[in-house]
Amino acid sequence: MKVYADTGFLCSLYSADTLTEKAETIMHRQSEPLAFTWLHQLELRNALRLRVFRKEITTAQRTASLNLLLADLAGNILEHTSPGLTETMTEAERLSTSYSENLGTRSMDILHVAAAVVLGLPEFFTFDKRQAALAKAAGLKVRSL
Repeated sequence: MKVYADTGFLCSLYSADTLTEKAETIMHRQSEPLAFTWLHQLELRNALRLRVFRKEITTAQRTASLNLLLADLAGNILEHTSPGLTETMTEAERLSTSYSENLGTRSMDILHVAAAVVLGLPEFFTFDKRQAALAKAAGLKVRSL
């Protein structure tokens, strides 16, 4: 496992939107599993539920997305991994202190980058420009998405 994908990337992968085709193309070229953390567990599931609330998808589509997610975890497309909470929070504070005032990064974006750093994963997938800038500043390779 060498790649950390943010929740926005995963959400596009598991629930059709304007970036789904791009996410699928990237995944077809991906040979190793993506990290899947406790942070993804909460944020991705909640993002899918919010899509139902916003009437972007139906409950049946949400259920299908969650089932696909479970299948990909079982099939090693995604790999459960757990960055330590204390280490992740320490790194998140360091990143926030160093970059938030200049990059305008949000807390969840900082947490994802911090988790990737703590896990020692060198590559980061995101469609978010500010998060990409933060990941680069943290020394991660950001694939041009």
